[in-house]
Amino acid sequence: MSLTFLGAAMAVAISTVPAFSQSTLEVVGTGDGIDVLRSLGKAFSAENKSVFIDVPPSIGSGGGIAAVGSGKSVLGRVARELTQTEVASGLIYRPVAILPSAIFVNPNAGVTSLTTKQLANVFTGQITNWKEVGGADLRIRVVRREDSDSTLIVLRASMPEWKDLTITEKSKMAMTTQEATSSVREVPGAIGWGPFSKDLETGLTILKIDGKYPTDNGYPSSATLALIYNKATVTSAAKTFVEFCETRKARDIIARLGSVPVQR
Repeated sequence: MSLTFLGAAMAVAISTVPAFSQSTLEVVGTGDGIDVLRSLGKAFSAENKSVFIDVPPSIGSGGGIAAVGSGKSVLGRVARELTQTEVASGLIYRPVAILPSAIFVNPNAGVTSLTTKQLANVFTGQITNWKEVGGADLRIRVVRREDSDSTLIVLRASMPEWKDLTITEKSKMAMTTQEATSSVREVPGAIGWGPFSKDLETGLTILKIDGKYPTDNGYPSSATLALIYNKATVTSAAKTFVEFCETRKARDIIARLGSVPVQR
């Protein structure tokens, strides 16, 4: 082998070696606020290039709690408060953002605002066509989540009409927030709910409730997005990311996405 060839080969080999090693920190759990955490993760990694923040698709708040509690994951994301039992097990709860709940429809429904009473009647199946509330002559197709869904829990707690509401049996079950939004975007006449984010405004109509948009003062329903970790297993990278999510820069990102940063 010639010295020239050997030198070229060594140069190629050296050029392919990464300048630094990057570890991955996975944040598992709820689909609520997933765009918020992905944006925070991107900003964090821009400042801390040795850590990549991975925010995978939803496994639900309960899934995140189980993963962190069992030690399978270091950091989780939830849209509900921890129970006393979960706190006693060593889990730490760090709120990040207030996420307004959103009711959204396929744009061809032809409505932009409903009252809380009209919404209740839509989801119970008492109103079955959008023309009954001033919209298009189109059948209403309800997309719902499971009873343990964090946004549904917030809707029930914040609006009296929803407290004991029985959702129509003629509805489609979505297992994640992402599945619910995709279904409503794709199905004519569909309506669903989830945490508000600016991304929802693409391909969906976000309804005003009693004249209030999710970002308006006085909007009737919201949930809290929080990070969780086990104090016995948390890593320095995870704690650094949690602390970053409480900085002024992080609060600005949260506000820009249409959520409300938690003030400390």
